[in-house]
Amino acid sequence: MVDNYHITKSESGWALTKQGAQRASKTATTKAEIMMLAGEFLSDKTASLKVHKEDGTIQEERTYPRSADPAKTKG
Repeated sequence: MVDNYHITKSESGWALTKQGAQRASKTATTKAEIMMLAGEFLSDKTASLKVHKEDGTIQEERTYPRSADPAKTKG
């Protein structure tokens, strides 16, 4: 089963939150920092990560581990 996580802008910076959860799994002051924390946090999980822009729209999607990505591309 794949867990869905989202990185979104929060009052104190940025938050990594599991879909459906009330509280953030991780928080950081910068987007770069939360991206790094998310990579470490999700490295041993099977998860989908949606990274949102400050306005709430989705900037990118990532799959952990990389081998679980259904959209495999060459390169």
